Amino acid sequence: MVLPFGGLGPLWDGLNPTLIATIYEVDHKSEPLDEANRVRCLFVDDANLEATLNWQSPFEGAGPEARAPTLSAMLQSGAIQPIAERLGDGVGGATKEVSETARGRTGITKLNSTQVFSGMPPLRLQATIMLRAWRDPQTEVEDPLDQLMRWVLPQYLAPEGTLLTAALDWYREGERDVNSFVEAAMPSSAPTLLAIRYKGRTYSPMVVESIGVPINSPSDKYGRFIQLQLPVTFATLTAIDRNDWDNMKGGVL
Repeated sequence: MVLPFGGLGPLWDGLNPTLIATIYEVDHKSEPLDEANRVRCLFVDDANLEATLNWQSPFEGAGPEARAPTLSAMLQSGAIQPIAERLGDGVGGATKEVSETARGRTGITKLNSTQVFSGMPPLRLQATIMLRAWRDPQTEVEDPLDQLMRWVLPQYLAPEGTLLTAALDWYREGERDVNSFVEAAMPSSAPTLLAIRYKGRTYSPMVVESIGVPINSPSDKYGRFIQLQLPVTFATLTAIDRNDWDNMKGGVL
């Protein structure tokens, strides 16, 4: 259904607009490309935004535990004392004294346990999209589903082509330049980039890593879905920083 405020999807009467997710196509600079084909839907179940931050301790192998783990463990636990008693008064006495000094001590320090930030993958948004027909299954469920799948799938896949055939095609062309070689070497078009407006924040640009279409969902007598719940995993195109997070807040779309 083409909604009064623009976009495709069911007519969610009586809902706060911030609870309705708006998905639309953008370029790599987050500029909207097609304002007419926005999909408005609900996120049901658990919608979770996950940020994984990679912190590592690169100095943790600098202590004696890593160099001589068995000896270090015996010293710290006092397990070396029985050996010292069998060595006699000379060497054994010195070893026993060292053992008492080392008991309960460790080579871990604040320096060799310091973590450093080693990077982060893009943010991931896992959600379940709901589409439900109140009046017309075609315009409220089928059309938004088709639009989502058009965005998710590659825009175009060339039927054939390798780097060798691309080089041959490029050589046979009358005008040869770098752009034409890139087009010949990579003849297909990747899926489009998306933006998601939800609860006062705009996540953009986003890619779709996975989507599920439960084809056993309820349908009408013509086989048109009357309700769908689509599990989707979105991800930001790049990792983000604090400025990107702050810029996610903006006007309602």
